[in-house]
Amino acid sequence: AALVTAMVVALIATPVVKSLAFKVGAVDVPKDNRRMHDHPIPRMGGLAIFLGFLLSVLVFMDLTDQMRGMLLGAVIIVILGIFDDIYSLGAKLKFLIQIGAALVAVLSGNVIDTLSNPNVFSQDLYWDLGVLSIPFTVLWIVAITNAVNLIDGLDGLACGVSAISSMTLLVISLAISDGPVAILMAALTGGCLGFLPYNMNPAKIFMGDTGSTFLGYIL
Repeated sequence: AALVTAMVVALIATPVVKSLAFKVGAVDVPKDNRRMHDHPIPRMGGLAIFLGFLLSVLVFMDLTDQMRGMLLGAVIIVILGIFDDIYSLGAKLKFLIQIGAALVAVLSGNVIDTLSNPNVFSQDLYWDLGVLSIPFTVLWIVAITNAVNLIDGLDGLACGVSAISSMTLLVISLAISDGPVAILMAALTGGCLGFLPYNMNPAKIFMGDTGSTFLGYIL
């Protein structure tokens, strides 16, 4: 139900976001040979994915402090993405705001406490990060946020990869009966699937930094 809700909302919202993108100037104009399209295409389509995800999560999840912190951080990331898609902000400013958004989630309790020990011969199965847990988690969130952003170079690529990743995490969370993560990943999968028909080659709309950084942040 969470997946279908997010998918339907994203499917309906994308044409609306497309019109909005034209009105606010969030448009990708082909200026060099690196771009495959030959006419202006609106970006900021990730806003439709976010709306589908957010509505689904609010309907189907109990909002704990951890969840509120993560959603607040996601809102910061989406607002940053919208401004970037319109005004093309500088990298340093975006990086600092991404760190701030990650800190909002981390200080709300979303922290990586332990890591699996890569040394299979060791008797210690896990590493306890201790005081390093907060900076490590912030680094991880910012890294994955930008990793998805960096692969957003071809029609449908970042959205497709994120859909596959979230579906994989959905299956794993169902296998281990982790309900909250299952709902989160179902909502994210649905948002991606609802947006994907508009983003496949030739794309009618790009997700922009609004979508790619949001997807990375949630993943």
